[in-house]
Amino acid sequence: MPEYTLLTALAVVLVVTLDLVVIRTRLLATLGFWLTLTIMWVFQIPVDGWLTRLDAAIVRYDERHFSGIRVFFDSPIEDFGFGFAMVLATLMVWTVLSGRSTRAEQRRPRPAARGEAEAGMGAQGGA
Repeated sequence: MPEYTLLTALAVVLVVTLDLVVIRTRLLATLGFWLTLTIMWVFQIPVDGWLTRLDAAIVRYDERHFSGIRVFFDSPIEDFGFGFAMVLATLMVWTVLSGRSTRAEQRRPRPAARGEAEAGMGAQGGA
């Protein structure tokens, strides 16, 4: 598999695994993430297309190093996977460092600590 394609696939698998399994920010489950990605693509599609168009490329890709699949004005499809991975990774770091939880995380009920459960039962039992 060509290097750029392989590295893009690894980046996507890595950030999705970090988001859903390891760090559990669960940004993929939020509307905000998908809106952010959409905004990025609105700008990426024309700029990337202008930079990589086949008839007058400013940036040239060696055909041996990517899949050869081009979309949206001749942009290599790997550029979109790499952009996805960068945005998700950046938002995960931001979420973790800011100490915020996502809405998906907030919706899950937090298990009561043992002391909280006993205190609640004692208060109800004494009334």
